[in-house]
Amino acid sequence: MGIMTPYDALKKAREKNLDLVEISPTAQPPVCRIMDYGKYLYQQEKKEREAKKHQTKIVVKEVKFRINVDDHDYETKKNHVLRFLDEGDKVKATIFFRGREMTRTSLGRQILERLIKYVQEQSIVEFRPRQEGNTLHAILAPKKSAQEREKEKEKEAKQKAKQERMQKEKLQAQEKEKQPAQATVAAQAPNPTSQA
Repeated sequence: MGIMTPYDALKKAREKNLDLVEISPTAQPPVCRIMDYGKYLYQQEKKEREAKKHQTKIVVKEVKFRINVDDHDYETKKNHVLRFLDEGDKVKATIFFRGREMTRTSLGRQILERLIKYVQEQSIVEFRPRQEGNTLHAILAPKKSAQEREKEKEKEAKQKAKQERMQKEKLQAQEKEKQPAQATVAAQAPNPTSQA
């Protein structure tokens, strides 16, 4: 609309039953816009809510080990780590040393290295095993993003549906083959009522 006095701009905004909103106060002269400010705020809030829906929260799950962990316990905790990574969560693997165990930190490092080696196909190592005080920890992140996991799940579901459909078709074809065979057997069998 060009350069005008604040009074004229307010007058035009009121004529249209809208608001005069200052866009850039530092510009010379200041830039203003005539619009429905309530509607603008509502649309901004709507956009923010929509953006929040598509955000993914990063959750860090912790799995604690001990240096004298049994094989069965180790396997169970390793399976927990794999499950957490499949769900898209980060995993913090921690080993806590008590008392004299501090002299055996190499055992703890071996356990974490063994875990990292086993889950390397499903994860990325964000932090190699590092010691802080009496704890040794490593952080693992999932290799695939949430979108990639969703695509994989959809692909698996499609394959499963395709296999089920093929099995149904196979069963139906077998049923059709049986029906003519049964009809010919029935035609060949003697009719007991006609003999009497």
